[in-house]
Amino acid sequence: MKYVQALEDFLTYLRISRNASPKTAEQYELHIWKFLEFVDPATCKKSQERLSHVAIFLGSSEDPEIRARKMQGKMFLRSNVAMEIENITADDLNEFRLYLSDKWLAVKSANAYMITFRSFFKYLKKKGVECIDPTVIDLIKEHDRQVTFLSQEEVNRLLEGGPDEGKPIRNLRDRAILECIYSTGLRISELTNLNRDSINLETLEFSVRGKGSKVRLVYLTEEARDAIHAYLEARSDTFAPLFIRHNYNPDDIRAANLTDENVRLTRFFITEMVRKRALKAGITKDVSAHTLRHSFATTLLENGADIRSIQELLGHSSITTTQVYTHVTNPRLKEIHRKFHK
Repeated sequence: MKYVQALEDFLTYLRISRNASPKTAEQYELHIWKFLEFVDPATCKKSQERLSHVAIFLGSSEDPEIRARKMQGKMFLRSNVAMEIENITADDLNEFRLYLSDKWLAVKSANAYMITFRSFFKYLKKKGVECIDPTVIDLIKEHDRQVTFLSQEEVNRLLEGGPDEGKPIRNLRDRAILECIYSTGLRISELTNLNRDSINLETLEFSVRGKGSKVRLVYLTEEARDAIHAYLEARSDTFAPLFIRHNYNPDDIRAANLTDENVRLTRFFITEMVRKRALKAGITKDVSAHTLRHSFATTLLENGADIRSIQELLGHSSITTTQVYTHVTNPRLKEIHRKFHK
């Protein structure tokens, strides 16, 4: 079976049969495409030159020119990529893994590529395609996961400190973002996707669609509600996103050709905002938006919440992922140390 045809079939399977999110499917396509670039760089380069780096297999567009280029790219790859699935060996994947390591890719990132190929070849085996056994694709052993979280005192400093002079609406927005993450434990991608009508400030709860398109219920504290309400009250626009950028002239929205999506905050913006505010608050830890999610979980655990409930609130599919917090916030270990280490 041709490699390109196998890739197309697998991506279709992910979206239709597995109901994978667009981001998950995009990541899988990237990983499988990178292996093709590694094996056949000349052909891939020609393909990218023709497409001007427009994604080939995933993503839709109303622009007929882009659709035409996508189809042209598929036809080019079908005609020019000779690699057969049956000819890929475990040694090929090991060489690819070494190539990824030489590019200073983190162990977790390199393993993500191998997990993709496990799923890819498992799917092909299920279809009866002759290919390598996915169980022979090993993962690199990772060190125990390290979790950075903030103490309650540090959280308070982050929430209260570091406002920008003369930028009241941005300060209200940033405070609302921080309160929202710490209150709900949202992932940064879940936060950026929120619209005004996504949340209910009266009931203090709302649903969010997380990884794997799984829906879960999250809850706002009264402090988070008040911060979000204050921010929305200060806005005069009609944009749908809950959190937006404010580096535009509010009196000239039409001329700027602004839309909901090009004012919506990005993951990078929020990550940088949290980092800068942490520095202003005098917090020396490496703080990101995800640090607040970790802090949400550890706060619950330290105050007596059970691990299963925390798993549901975080949207983890496996309890193993949540259990990392028990290693860093076990008050019983501290008590044992105090009692017996004399």
